[in-house]
Amino acid sequence: MKRFEGAITALVTPMRNGKVDEQGLIDLIEFQIASGIHGLVPCGTTGESATLDFDEHKRVIELTVQTVAGRVPVIAGTGANSTLEAIELTESAKKSGADAVLSVVPYYNKPSQEGLYRHFSAILDAVDIPMVLYNVPGRTVTNMLPTTVARLASHPLVIGIKEASGNLSQISEIIKLCPQHFIILSGDDFTAMPTMMIGGKGVISVVSNLEPGKMAAMMEAAAAGDVLQARAIHYRLFDLMGAMFCYPSPAPAKKGLELMGKIASAEVRLPMTAIDEAGLARLTQDMKGCGLL
Repeated sequence: MKRFEGAITALVTPMRNGKVDEQGLIDLIEFQIASGIHGLVPCGTTGESATLDFDEHKRVIELTVQTVAGRVPVIAGTGANSTLEAIELTESAKKSGADAVLSVVPYYNKPSQEGLYRHFSAILDAVDIPMVLYNVPGRTVTNMLPTTVARLASHPLVIGIKEASGNLSQISEIIKLCPQHFIILSGDDFTAMPTMMIGGKGVISVVSNLEPGKMAAMMEAAAAGDVLQARAIHYRLFDLMGAMFCYPSPAPAKKGLELMGKIASAEVRLPMTAIDEAGLARLTQDMKGCGLL
C-alpha cells in the first residue's frame, strides 16, 4: 500500500466558461508534482465537489489518476450525503484506479453517530478500496466523535481520517483511541504542524495549491523532528493560510493560482462567487509576503 502521509493537496478544479478546464487540471497536477507534493485529492471540498455533476466528478478523478500515473498517491473525494451516491462515486473511483477515497461525514442530514457508522460501513461493504474518513463539522454540522472514529478504525479498509475540526484535543483523543497504524491527517493548514507534533502524519491542504513545495518541506521537517524548521515554515505560510479563507473557499485559492499563471481562470461555480475586492487586497498582500507575486 502507498504511504498516505505528508503534504497532500486538496486540488481546486479549474473551470472556464462553466466547464471543467481539463488542460488546466493537468497543468496544475504537473506543477504540484514538480514542486514535491506528497499526494493529491481531487474532488474534495476545495475541488467544488458539491457542484460537480456525477459525470464531471468521475471524469476529474479519472483524469487526475491518468495524469499522476502513479507518481504520488491519489485520494479521490467520493463522499456524499446519500449513502447510495457515495457508493456509486466510490465504485467509479476504484474503477479509475484511485489509491484510496476520502469520504466526508454526510452533510445537511445531521445523522446520529450510529447513522455515521452505518453510512461508512455500507460503503466499505460495497467497495473494496482504502478509505480515509473526513470530519469537517464546520461544513457538515455533524461532528464525528472520536469513539465513532475508533469504531470504524477497526475495519481493515479504514486507513485514516482527515480531521478538520480544528480541535487538537479531539485529534489527541482520536490518536489515543485508534490503532497505531491509523493515519491522522490535519484537515486545516493552521493545525498541520501542531497535529504532526502530537502524532499526526500529514495534512490535506488548501494553501499547498499555491505553495506545494513549502508545505511539503514543513511536513518533512516535522516528520524528521526538526521542530524549529517546521515552525519557521508554519509562520512563513501562516498569513497565506488565513488568506485562503478570507472569502468563501475555493475562490481565494483559485484567484491566487490565476495570479501566479498556474490556471487560466479563477472561475468558480454558483453558489460560490469570485473573491471580492477586500479579499483580493488581503490575498495579494499575503502572496507578496510569500514571494509569490
